[in-house]
Amino acid sequence: MIFCVEDDAAVRDLMIYTLNTAGFEARGFSDGEEFFRGLEKELPELVMLDIMLPGEDGIVLLKRLRAGASTADIPVIMATAKGTEYDKITGLDLGADDYLAKPFGMMEMISRVRAVLRRSRPKEEKKILRTGCLEMNPGEHRVFVKGERISLTLKEYELLRLFMENMGRVFTREQLLQQVWGASYMGETRTVDVHIGTLRSRLGDCGEYIETVRGVGYRMEARI
Repeated sequence: MIFCVEDDAAVRDLMIYTLNTAGFEARGFSDGEEFFRGLEKELPELVMLDIMLPGEDGIVLLKRLRAGASTADIPVIMATAKGTEYDKITGLDLGADDYLAKPFGMMEMISRVRAVLRRSRPKEEKKILRTGCLEMNPGEHRVFVKGERISLTLKEYELLRLFMENMGRVFTREQLLQQVWGASYMGETRTVDVHIGTLRSRLGDCGEYIETVRGVGYRMEARI
C-alpha cells in the first residue's frame, strides 16, 4: 500500500490511478490530519508526501513520521516545487528517501517508487551482526543497544548496516552518499554528516563506535 498526501485533488487522483495501473495499491489524503487518521488504520509500504499542504506542511509531517516508533522506518518520497533547493535539502536531511520536483511525470514517479522500495526491502536473510553493546538483526530489520530495541530511519539503518558489515573500513562521504542515497543523488555531503550525527545520538553509548577519520570520512571499529 502506498499513501499519497496531496491537496490537489486532480493530481492526487492521477497519482493513485497511475500507481494502481502499475500494480500498486494506493490511497490518497488531502492533508496531514486525514493522513494520520489513515495511519492509525494501516501502515503503508511507502508515502508520497507533498511539501505544500494546508495546515501542517510536509516537512512537519515528515518530522512526525520519523519521531513515531511505528512509522520511523516507512520510506518517504517528498514532492517539492521546482527550484526549491532548501525544501529538498531539508526533507532529505530529516530522513526523506527521495524527492520529486513538481511538475513531475507519472512514469518518473513510478520509477522512483520502485527504486525506493527496492532499496528498502531486505533482499535476503542475513546473520545477526554484533559489536560491543550493539546488535543488528538484518532479517528482522531491528537494532538493539544494550539489549533495548531502538528506532532508526531508513537512511540511519542503512548507514549502520554498511558500517557493521565493513568493520574497520573507512568510507568517504562521497562513498556513503553513493551507497546509501544512490548514484543519482545530487545533494551535498553535509547530508552524511547530519545523518551520522543523528545516528550517533540514537545509538547512545554505542554512538562512539562510529569514528570520524579527519579529512577522509567515517569508519566503525569492532568492539569486544
